[in-house]
Amino acid sequence: MEEQEFDSLPLSQSLPLSQVSFRELWETVVTPSISTIPTADGAWRTDGPMDMLLMNDQVLAEGFDEDLFELPPEMSAKDGVTPPSSTVPVTTDYPGEYGFQLRFQKSGTAKSVTSTYSELLNKLYCQLAKTSPIEVLVRKDVPAGAIVRATAVYKKSEHVADVVRRCPHHQNEDTAEHRSHLIRVEGSQRAQYFEDPHTKRQSVTVPYEPPQLGSEITTILLSFMCNSSCMGGMNRRPILTILTLETPDGLVLGRRCFEVRVCACPGRDRKTEEENSTKTQNGTKHTKKRKSAPAAAPAPDTTSVKKSKPTSSAEEDDKDVFVLHVRGRERFEMLKKINDGLELLDKESKTKTKVSVKHELAVPSSGKRLPHRGERSDSD
Repeated sequence: MEEQEFDSLPLSQSLPLSQVSFRELWETVVTPSISTIPTADGAWRTDGPMDMLLMNDQVLAEGFDEDLFELPPEMSAKDGVTPPSSTVPVTTDYPGEYGFQLRFQKSGTAKSVTSTYSELLNKLYCQLAKTSPIEVLVRKDVPAGAIVRATAVYKKSEHVADVVRRCPHHQNEDTAEHRSHLIRVEGSQRAQYFEDPHTKRQSVTVPYEPPQLGSEITTILLSFMCNSSCMGGMNRRPILTILTLETPDGLVLGRRCFEVRVCACPGRDRKTEEENSTKTQNGTKHTKKRKSAPAAAPAPDTTSVKKSKPTSSAEEDDKDVFVLHVRGRERFEMLKKINDGLELLDKESKTKTKVSVKHELAVPSSGKRLPHRGERSDSD
């Protein structure tokens, strides 16, 4: 019965067969009033709960919601969330609203130390696979579930696009599941190792633990599993370690960076590099001048070369001064030896002249032996 009644309802307007947009098609459709729709008992209702629950024909035809069929945004995406590993990681310090800071233990520059930090260079020196304690400080309580992430990147711009990995030699010797990671967290079973699927950069995270009672710091133990000189790995390229304080969703709350050198003798290397840095800062210009003109240092000795030229009159030429510019230390030493030889010959010739004069005075011109005192000659 109901099917016949619906079939007998006349359409107020026929639908066009042309290809038009859905909005235009929607506007051409005119729906019947809610009062003309029959109920289950066949009666036509003009009032009641159906009129309150359903839209009438005027409201339906007023406009079309263009966002009706738009998919809702993903629930996991949130505004302001920074991905854990970007294409080019930022290496500038950012304490943030929580005052994120790092502090290192003072170890000195003794040869026996396994890890030492230079405040002058902002650089950590450590041995291979030796634990380096790093103290984390915050100004106020961080959100629950916060983590600390450690990532290694190359310092120089020509290498920053490369991923920092261990060398094949040390990687093959290791049996750990995360043996390709350079940075390792010690003393925590909750450490997690990640590799970004897009950039292939590796990082390790550990949950942030609030300071214990009576302390203001939280200590994290890091180990670096390759030397800076390893072939196939860092290959003497300087690296930076980025420590970030993040929320569980990846929002960065603070960032700190420092340079790392993994070597056999951290104390010695730190002392050497600090001395070189101090010399460079104090006397860069003077050092460059001395290097650019190496022949200027032995300038006082060039007078010996000037006197080596033969002269016709010694009294007149000894008063003259000649300047000879020599380029290169090796050439100067060669000319200096020649001059020294000539000076030696002059001294020997003068000595021989004096000796010959003495002999001429001692021997008589006749060649006869001089009589001694009290002795008579043959003529007498």
